[in-house]
Amino acid sequence: MSNPVTTDKFVHKSSGLQVVVGLGQSGLSAAVYLAEKGFRVAVTDGQPAPVLADKLPESITIRQFGALDAELLQQADRIIISPGIALNTDAIAAARQAQVPVVSDIQLFCEACDVPIVAITGSNAKSTVTTLVGQMAADAGLNVGVGGNIGVPALSLLSNPDMQLAVLELSSFQLETVTGLGAQVATVLNMSPDHLDRHGDMLGYHQAKHRIFQGAKSVVINREDALTRPLVADNLPRISTGIHAPDKGQYGLITAPDGQIYLARGAERLLAADQLPIKGRHNLLNAQAALALGELAGLPLDSMLNTLQHFTGLEHRCQYLSTIAGIDYFNDSKGTNVGSTMAAIEGLGAVYAPKDGKLLLILGGQGKGQQFGELASFINQYVSKVLFIGEDAELIEQHLRAANLNTDEVDVHQCHTLEEAFNVIEQVIASSLSQVQAVLLSPACASFDQFSGYEARGVHFGQLVQQMATDNPATKV
Repeated sequence: MSNPVTTDKFVHKSSGLQVVVGLGQSGLSAAVYLAEKGFRVAVTDGQPAPVLADKLPESITIRQFGALDAELLQQADRIIISPGIALNTDAIAAARQAQVPVVSDIQLFCEACDVPIVAITGSNAKSTVTTLVGQMAADAGLNVGVGGNIGVPALSLLSNPDMQLAVLELSSFQLETVTGLGAQVATVLNMSPDHLDRHGDMLGYHQAKHRIFQGAKSVVINREDALTRPLVADNLPRISTGIHAPDKGQYGLITAPDGQIYLARGAERLLAADQLPIKGRHNLLNAQAALALGELAGLPLDSMLNTLQHFTGLEHRCQYLSTIAGIDYFNDSKGTNVGSTMAAIEGLGAVYAPKDGKLLLILGGQGKGQQFGELASFINQYVSKVLFIGEDAELIEQHLRAANLNTDEVDVHQCHTLEEAFNVIEQVIASSLSQVQAVLLSPACASFDQFSGYEARGVHFGQLVQQMATDNPATKV
């Protein structure tokens, strides 16, 4: 694999004004990158005093804060938009109407990067699979850069002159302004309703996600989800993943006569499920996706399997915290949409069902216009108690009841806050009749009604679990 080379294709136009819209981490990285390339750069942000403003290069003197500067955008040769800003924002829409190109930092990255790219998107599990593929590459001896939506701006990866492979997590917001990504291997892991307040409907969301396949040299698809399949280029090398026994050369699950489940490639059993530190059927799908992506990126199978046996997962993503009085606690605060929570309920529920165990589920926050009725069948099967918190708590309960939530078997409680939820959990611990064997925080909602983000919500949940563990001597961490 060759080293990255930043192109000079824009340098001849360096007098053209590049306007960066939004001064978060990706906006800052774009502004710094463009300034280093000799462009005339301006920055505008809706915040009166963006916290990262003092990190801008001194050469960037045009800084319009407090509102997006519509006049400035009209003067741009190109606009680099941050993911958090919608394309239908008035000032952006007017600039696009005036034929000003609007791209993201990911577009700049893919035009400047000269190493293979593994591109990963999906409604759920993006961060887990991206981190896992990155770890697989590092364990195989490659100098790998991991970034994008996962916290490290993609353009920051270009500062590593020895990078051999780039692994990018990409959101629908980032992809909607990307053309011709040209990834070595690309995947849409899964598709479920999310961000419909931004994309309008599932078609718009689907179209944004599928831009990841433009120019891809190979693809990974989910056999269980037709919406993950690219609509064109059927002749591309492709590997599929799924929950059923796989065909030759594909990945899937094989169940042995004794009930043990194995990761498999074709007829070959690769690893038993209990050899993986990450638990739940959804994580077996994540492991398959990482193996398939790694295979198409040229990583050796034996090394990838070794990585899987040591990968413990991500914070706030079905993260095991503790066992208190025989009940396991899982933090899935990053489960901010219905599809993610469905996967968590099914994945963990299937672990406890053979032991006649049920989940206690904590749901709620800001619902983002989602319909929560889809959760009802999963709750009926795997959950015995639901505790609702946050801004849309009552709405979520209404959706579930309308979708035939079995309230004869599932107890529901309006708790408003996590503290109130833990008061109910204390009662569960005290009951000798409870079927609850695991408490799962998987809110299916954004957290901004009560917290600064899903991380803060997950940390607070962990603190409450820790306090309960301190108060209860029968604890395993």
